Amino acid sequence: MSDQIRKRKADHLSICLKKDVECKSVTTGLEYVYIVHNALPEIDLDDVDTSSDFFGHKLSFPLLFDSITGGSKEAKQVNQIVAEVAKEKGLGMFLGSIRPALDDPNILDSYTIARDTAPDIFIGLNVGAPQLSRGLDIDRLKSILNDIKANALSIHLNPLQESVQFEGEPFFRSVLERIRFLVKNLNVPIIVKEVGCGISREVATKLELSGVSAINVAGLGGTNWATVESIRSKMLGNDFKAELGDLFSSWGIPTSISIIECVQSVKIPIIASGGIRSGLDMFKAMVLGARYCSIALPVLRASKSSQELSLLADKFLAGFKTAMFLSGCKSVNDIKSVRYYLGPQLKGLLAR
Repeated sequence: MSDQIRKRKADHLSICLKKDVECKSVTTGLEYVYIVHNALPEIDLDDVDTSSDFFGHKLSFPLLFDSITGGSKEAKQVNQIVAEVAKEKGLGMFLGSIRPALDDPNILDSYTIARDTAPDIFIGLNVGAPQLSRGLDIDRLKSILNDIKANALSIHLNPLQESVQFEGEPFFRSVLERIRFLVKNLNVPIIVKEVGCGISREVATKLELSGVSAINVAGLGGTNWATVESIRSKMLGNDFKAELGDLFSSWGIPTSISIIECVQSVKIPIIASGGIRSGLDMFKAMVLGARYCSIALPVLRASKSSQELSLLADKFLAGFKTAMFLSGCKSVNDIKSVRYYLGPQLKGLLAR
């Protein structure tokens, strides 16, 4: 089983690196969020403080490198480079699915390399909801969390991906109950994340009541896992699953809508992801109420070298800091007071 899972993870990395896997017919909606320009900010650009706090870890600005690897040979080098840059730039990161390590302890070093490289940064692990549904060895999970000295556990909700995947496991019965169990029995924050279809107000409310510490919306508009799985099914000769993936490639809640729905429904921190492609996207997501942002595909594609990924982080910071300056924000806390308006395309979606 573990060889099959590692091969699938390697396929995912390869497809995301080489193919067009971003949404084509639906956008994040962030382009319809218009910030009211402040022509008289009364501060210098150098006065702008972009720093933020994430579960006790100081971030140079509120960006996280999200889960992109898990258990393959290729993952070890990627995780090392991502950890190097996260350390250099004062950011945090999430490692990919720990399912392969649950099955095969011999590949744990592809995860622990991140902590070895960056002893003091925020590092989160992730596990998929189907593994919760089918039963998870909590003692083994605790052991891995301890080995990596992880600061949080992210639970990934991916019912669409599992439904269209060639060998998918669309098992989601009792997942909420298992989330409650982990909240009570693990001594790290639990973050729940979608993988590209967004989280609705109804689901956000259930998650908050279950005791989770934060929600990552991962809305529609960025990496499209129905498309990724469709491409992979074609590679494996399964046209039936490939067509099913294509059919559902526009399914989900656009990132901007998901942020608004969650922010209006819960008080726990919201992380914005799903098509965040610049510091300006970050700023708009935070104006809508997100507390942090995370990116995965841009990180993966820039992880050929620490220099390339470092430049990507610098570009995100420059865009974010400039947007803060142009809105008169001296600190990240000021962003919640920035005035904005929504274009009719976004208002129309919210009205339904």
